[in-house]
Amino acid sequence: MKPRKPTLEDQLAVLSAQHSIYPSELFQALLKAKDQKKSTVENLTIEYRGSVNNQAIFLITKDNKVVAQFRVPEETLGQKDISFDNWMNTSRVRKEIAKQNPMPAHMKIGDLNSGMKKVNVIAEVLETPEPSKVHTQFRDNALVANAVIGDETGKVMLCLWDQQVNSVSVGNYIEVKNAHVATFKGENQLRLGRNGSITILEKPLANQTA
Repeated sequence: MKPRKPTLEDQLAVLSAQHSIYPSELFQALLKAKDQKKSTVENLTIEYRGSVNNQAIFLITKDNKVVAQFRVPEETLGQKDISFDNWMNTSRVRKEIAKQNPMPAHMKIGDLNSGMKKVNVIAEVLETPEPSKVHTQFRDNALVANAVIGDETGKVMLCLWDQQVNSVSVGNYIEVKNAHVATFKGENQLRLGRNGSITILEKPLANQTA
């Protein structure tokens, strides 16, 4: 039996897993590249190379090295109701995540710098603002909120999407695993993507000495 040919969802999900990018951000970057010939998302550059047989061709590079090239049906790019919820729940993506290097020990928030990946922190939830609805070209029901978490070295925003939004409350001590650090409005922001996780701790481990 021939192996199943990877679908577009497979390809984008694997790229998301490899580069800690939320699938919707990656898809938005494709749309932007289609309109403007080129776009960037995190450390990836996406170039629109033209269309053949109603399929748009995209080249994805990192540091001038080719990461992937694939075709996306024009019809798919025009869809308004794409759901990304199940994209990461495939055996291929789970294997890709498992191949990632072991996660580092817990870091202090004061030591975080933009661009860091696979970041683990233990912190207290200090603020949980009301979520906002995100309206995009392809989805208008996503929720996003920037919670604020902190330890004895500082504070940082934690970006929460959809079901993550109501998963924590002020006063919770949480362990954030496999996040990456980005810059949002000039400040550091922890992003979970689809590889990161949040666990509510029973004890305030953030106050324990290493």
